[in-house]
Amino acid sequence: MLFNQIIGQDHIKKHLIKSAENGRIPHAQLFVGKEGCGTLPMAIAYAQFLLCNFSNDVDACQIKCNKLQHPDLHFAFPVTTNDSVKKHPVSNLFLEDWRSFVANQPYGSLFNWLHHIGVENKQGLIGVDEAEDVVKKLKLKSYEGGFKVMIIWMAEKMNIAAANKLLKLIEEPPEKTVFILITENEEQIINTIKSRCQALHFPALSEQDIANALVVNHQVDDKKAAHIAHQCEGNLNKALHLLHEDSSDLVFEEWFVTWIRTAFKAKGNATVVKQLIAWSETIAKSGRETQKRFLEYCLQFFRQALLLNYKSDQLVFMETKTGFNLTKFAPFVHSGNILEIEKELNDAMYHIERNGNAKIILLDLSMKLTRFLHKKEEKV
Repeated sequence: MLFNQIIGQDHIKKHLIKSAENGRIPHAQLFVGKEGCGTLPMAIAYAQFLLCNFSNDVDACQIKCNKLQHPDLHFAFPVTTNDSVKKHPVSNLFLEDWRSFVANQPYGSLFNWLHHIGVENKQGLIGVDEAEDVVKKLKLKSYEGGFKVMIIWMAEKMNIAAANKLLKLIEEPPEKTVFILITENEEQIINTIKSRCQALHFPALSEQDIANALVVNHQVDDKKAAHIAHQCEGNLNKALHLLHEDSSDLVFEEWFVTWIRTAFKAKGNATVVKQLIAWSETIAKSGRETQKRFLEYCLQFFRQALLLNYKSDQLVFMETKTGFNLTKFAPFVHSGNILEIEKELNDAMYHIERNGNAKIILLDLSMKLTRFLHKKEEKV
């Protein structure tokens, strides 16, 4: 993958190229950016630049890097057991899947990756087995005599044991060894790892960059491309889901609408609580990654309603598919309850990620929502 294939992020490309050409190559870098902004493609392009620009056979090096088969380019990413890998899952056992995933969805999310390997109902992890594998790989000499590059994707999924195992190696790597850690959530990486990395923050892609990518790479007409670019919040992965009319958003909307209507009726009506219990059980049957994605969708829905309520129509991009009227719902989301709603949704995501009982977490969230929706906005 070459820099000219990366969408947008021109200032970051220039920075990486210039610093490498000047010999200022940090041994550990942290690429921080939300889903769909291009952190993984940029890391691969940067690794290819380091490996091939200093290679004796540039063409052969480029071919190997394009196929993610260069012997000095290594990857670590969240994995878990599946039908093929029954125990001690490590990235090496999923390399063929990883190559096809990056080839088809370079801007894909963790959920897309887990779906790709058939484990979307589980949570991926970078564990101590993976860390031991990384240590073994990087202790070996460079195969082609140049740089060795280790890309750790979704580094926030490293558990404490793995992070501690890699700490010394990241602090003092072998000569010409470069670590590139990629994260969507910098706060979830332990401070001892963060302090040893030079952080590079990626902004969301601009609407123009996304629209251009849709027109050039996917032959979308200008009007539709602009419409999708406005809806996707700088996330190319989401733009592609919208382009292909990903069905998950429709399912999420149906879950959300049922939830909101039931929660609104539940105040003072004990019989409706049974419906909230049934709703919680339904969502709990899906995998934890799906539950987290749904709660993120809910968070976005509430924020869009808030913007609509405060007459910021130009910032509202969400379009409902079930006939639910966002305009009528908007007055129920205001300054008097939005902070509490956001806090409870974020807390629910936190507890689900840490393997809390989803039924209890979702029911607790639902009972709180019944109060929040009936809260009146304080007049100033």
